[in-house]
Parts: sequence; structure tokens; C-alpha cells
Amino acid sequence: MNISQAAKKLELTSATLRYYEKIGLIPPIERTSGGIRNYSEANLDWIHTIKCMREAGLSIESLIEYNALYKAGEQTFEERKQILLEERLNLLTKIAELERTLGKLDYKLEHFYGTKESTLCQGA
Repeated sequence: MNISQAAKKLELTSATLRYYEKIGLIPPIERTSGGIRNYSEANLDWIHTIKCMREAGLSIESLIEYNALYKAGEQTFEERKQILLEERLNLLTKIAELERTLGKLDYKLEHFYGTKESTLCQGA
């Protein structure tokens, strides 16, 4: 599928896909004889994984390094595992910070407004 179709399916922009390829976040995409990118299902699976990791807060730098190590083969297994473990620890730290912030907001809502319920997210 072409870049527009891939972007739509992945809910990303074509510019994002081009950028990810340019910086090495995703492997180079095969091209047709006319030079048009031709995304395979394997490409889409890889990009979906990258998208999920980015949404979880993993840095582009870590993902580029992970991708390079992945392409280098099985001998990089431990290095890749270490990257993911470090990023997992970073996420746990962020979650703890968010939980503290949520606790502070809940306290203010309960003590100043008599409720912890938020009308902002109802129906979401």
C-alpha cells in the first residue's frame, strides 16, 4: 500500500511516516519502480509497535537505537532488552509522578468542592 493508505490505516500523517524513515526509526520502505513507497503488512506491524511505544513515552533516541540493534541481529538481544528495561523504569517513574499529581487534585476537589468526581471526562 502507498504512504497515504498506510498513514490512514496507522492514524499517522504521511509526513510522520517519512520522518520516521528518514531518522531510522523504521526500516527503509521498499519502493515501486516509479519510486513510490510500498508498505507491507510487516512494515505496518513494525510502525504500529513504534507508535505504541512513542505513545507510552519512549524516546525517539531509544527507539532508533533499538531499531539499529534489531537490524544487527540476535547477538544484540541483551542490549535491546536493556533499552526496554530502562524505558520501563522511566515509565514507572512517570506513572508514580502522575499518581501523586492525581492525589493532589483529588484532595483539592474533595476538600474545596466536596467531590472527587470530574465532569470533564464523563461520557468519554
